[in-house]
Amino acid sequence: MDSMSYSQTIDFLFTRLPMFSRIGAAAFKKDLTNEIALCEYLGNPQTKFKTVHVGGTNGKGSTSHMLASIFQTAGYKTGLYTSPHLRDFRERIRINGELVKEDFVVSFVERVKPLIESIEPSFFEITVAMAFEYFAQQQVDIAIIEVGLGGRLDSTNIIQPELSVITNIGYDHMNMLGNTLEKIAYEKAGIIKYQTPVVVGESNPLTSAVFLQKANEEDAPIQFADQKRFVADWRFEKNELIAEVTEKHNNEKSYFRLDLTGIYQVKNLITVIEAIRILQDKQFRIKDAQIQKGLSHVRKLTGLHGRWETIHTSPLVILDVGHNEDGIHQIARQIELTDHEGLHIVLGMVMDKETKKILSLLPKNATYYFTKAQIPRALDEKELADFGRTAGLTGKAYPTVRSSLAAAYGHATKKDLIVVCGSVFVVGEVDLSEIIG
Repeated sequence: MDSMSYSQTIDFLFTRLPMFSRIGAAAFKKDLTNEIALCEYLGNPQTKFKTVHVGGTNGKGSTSHMLASIFQTAGYKTGLYTSPHLRDFRERIRINGELVKEDFVVSFVERVKPLIESIEPSFFEITVAMAFEYFAQQQVDIAIIEVGLGGRLDSTNIIQPELSVITNIGYDHMNMLGNTLEKIAYEKAGIIKYQTPVVVGESNPLTSAVFLQKANEEDAPIQFADQKRFVADWRFEKNELIAEVTEKHNNEKSYFRLDLTGIYQVKNLITVIEAIRILQDKQFRIKDAQIQKGLSHVRKLTGLHGRWETIHTSPLVILDVGHNEDGIHQIARQIELTDHEGLHIVLGMVMDKETKKILSLLPKNATYYFTKAQIPRALDEKELADFGRTAGLTGKAYPTVRSSLAAAYGHATKKDLIVVCGSVFVVGEVDLSEIIG
């Protein structure tokens, strides 16, 4: 058979394999058997480079990109595996910010096709194996590996990292991970490995005991980042968030300029600093100036998008991929801190979220443009609008992200704020250039 083109290969991956963004929970495999089989078939590429493993409910994407940016700045050849992607499949696999090459994607899929036929892996399982193979082939010095979902049974959880990072625990994917914070924490704690240090971003009476117990069982040194340092003060300056970080043990202060300006990034900053301190102790040569520089150039160096990202001014148009209770709570808080007159919110969600709870957190004094991404898992925009009305939100339903954003842009004055949020997939479909020409 003739080899496939890149677009045919991507089409094959998206349509032939069970894919979480398309079908939801049914694509989530409850064990690591397929991932282990795939990696054994490839000669276990995940053992050929060093890794940092990053899990958690919110902030794991930003934290992964911040860590990658710092390593890159310090001169390390840095792999970065994250999910999902916003626009291009290849965003999931990068080295020093560069997307994986199209011809590698094609040749990799050709190579594992016999195995796909026999074990029928999920889209995510194939993608993780592809990342490991690419990083091994390209001989990265370090790879930052973001957990897809949960931790214990996530396909990424076959690595033996230098460090495990768990950002925080909140309510998300309860249909798969459990409906209490303790149960969710148990799944996330699954990335804690034998005698491998772990940093937990936030201590919480409900979840800390779960992490301490698992760390104890694995003889893994554990640190809670928020017990070591805190952000004493922060401010916005131009397009940066400036954070003053205080060390708890000696009250020493240091300042960081972040190009990721969501106020929630201060939590991730504390986690990242502690993670880097531990990695410095493990003989990674990273200077403080490189930490500073890496944190101020995350977008440029890694290509991170959709985290309180400004794509237009007057009116101010912001994209944010926040999509669960904690994420939406942070967006609502950030809206309060942002100068604006009228407020317009373009909102789309997927079916398996706590829709009513999330809608109750959003500001009532906004005009809503309820919409949906073009994926089967998307919640119907009319149904979302009905939920919205029940929650006291005023607005209309629009069948596409483009039509909803066009309506918001058409109604907004120069001093208004438009926020697009509720789903990674909605943010991924935004193209403002189509609307303003």
